[in-house]
Order: sequence, then C-alpha cells, then structure tokens
Amino acid sequence: MDLSVKIGDLELKNPVMTASGTFGYGEEYAEFFDLSRLGAVVVKGLSIAPKEGNPPPRIVETASGMLNAIGLQNIGIERFIHEKMPFLRTYDTKVIVNFFGDSIGEYVAAAERLSGVDGVHGLEMNISCPNKQADWCIFGTDPRVTSEVVGKVREATRLPLIVKLSPNVTDISVIARAAVDAGADALSVINTLTGMAIDIRTRKPKLANRTGGLSGPAIKPVAIRMVYEVYKAVKVPIIGMGGIMTAEDALEFLMAGATAVAVGTANFIHPTAAADILGGIGAFLTQEGINDIRSLRGTAHAS
Repeated sequence: MDLSVKIGDLELKNPVMTASGTFGYGEEYAEFFDLSRLGAVVVKGLSIAPKEGNPPPRIVETASGMLNAIGLQNIGIERFIHEKMPFLRTYDTKVIVNFFGDSIGEYVAAAERLSGVDGVHGLEMNISCPNKQADWCIFGTDPRVTSEVVGKVREATRLPLIVKLSPNVTDISVIARAAVDAGADALSVINTLTGMAIDIRTRKPKLANRTGGLSGPAIKPVAIRMVYEVYKAVKVPIIGMGGIMTAEDALEFLMAGATAVAVGTANFIHPTAAADILGGIGAFLTQEGINDIRSLRGTAHAS
C-alpha cells in the first residue's frame, strides 16, 4: 500500500500531519506515540520576536467545537531553533514550521531565518494576521495584499511554501488563486472561523479578547466545502483541515481534493488522534482494495 504524497517538492511518507497551534513543538505529544509515524509535524506558529499572547480566559468550549484567542503566543524563532529543533531532528518525519508577522518585512525576515535551519523541510505562512502597515487589514482577506506578502516571501526562500488560508472571506477561491499566482507551492485550507460566546449571567463575552477562532467538528462541513472549491480553482496540493476527528473525516477531505490532512482540535481530546486517524485510513484502503492513496484525491468531483 502506497501512502506517500507530495506537497510541492516535499515528499511525505503519508498524508497525515498535525495542525499548527494544536501540537506545540512536538515534544508535548512525543510520550503518547512515535512522531516518526506522521507524514509531518507542523509546529506552533512562530514570529521573529516572542509573543505573550492574549490575556485569559482565552479558550472556551462550544457546541461541537471550541473558541480560542491565544493570540499567537510563541517562544520566537531563535529559541525554537536552539531549544526545539534538536529534539525534532531525532525523528524520521518532515518538520513544517508555521510562521507569521505583523508586516511584510517581518514575514520576509522570518522566512529567511528559517530557511537555513537544518531539519526544517517546509514553511507554512499564516496570513490570517492583522497588517499593521495597512490599517489592520488582514493579510489573507485581500487578494492584492495576499499576493504582495506571498510574493515577497517566495523571493526569500527556496523551501516549499504553504499558505494557510482564512475562511473569513467572501470567496476563498479568489484568495487561493492570488496566493498560487504569487508563488505558493501548496495551500492549507482552512484556518479557524471567527466566532464569539457570551456568558448569560455576566452578560459579557466569555473570551477576554471577545472574539476567537472556532475549530472542531462544528466547522468540518464548511472546511470540506472550501477544500472542494479551492481544488477546482487551483492546481497545487491542498492540505485539508477543520474538524477532523476520525479517519472517515480525513477521507472526506481527500475525496474533496486534499492531498494531505492536518489534525488539530482532536489532539486536545485524544493525544494519539493523528496516529489513530492514520491507522484508520490504512484500514479503509485495505477494506476497499485500494493500493495507492492518491487515487482517492478529488473523487467527489467525478460526475
């Protein structure tokens, strides 16, 4: 059975990876299963300088999901390189680093610094971030801004470049095309949906930040629809994510057009979720007599 897939020039032994922000820097989950089983580990988003994130409360459980307003807390690129990469290099799996910035210059600086790090195999750009240079416009909601920031980062790195798309747009296909035309090798679809919860006793938002990113099973139908649309719009690999809890969920994303999948919120509930999902995919292929997982990609589009 061939489970291997390619994300641009990046070859993965299988299509299951972790979603940024839900798996720490890998160490946090290493006691639960062998990380080498995964196609890739995608680490928590990094910025040039460390960030403390938002004040608590910053996680709220919702019906079939959760809201988070962590605020992109992270240890910064330099500490990651010196404190976390030595550990990750001990595993036989690809390491993809998610990164972000408050300006185009910060995105470029982050990509340049990460590009020379031994053991970093690919970069994932989080463009669901406020742009301080454009009146707090979100990089990933304006195709012109998306094109500019992706183009500048493309010039700064030779590593496979994955752009993580925001679902908080009118037409995700427009943003997808802008990112690909500017040089993205692949797209991650989708990031969290903006949501809110209110405490009816206090009459106040449950999150200190008021709004947060909704993830978990509640968003899966939206995520699958967006993967389906992006698959029709562009010809680069798609990493599908959003509410994947089981192998069946992951298979839906593959059939919608994803080349690979990323497991996120499920990690908080079942630390072995990613490995369990990989095992379930293998069992399904055996039951169906399928020898190559790539044959499933986009089959939901067949007339």
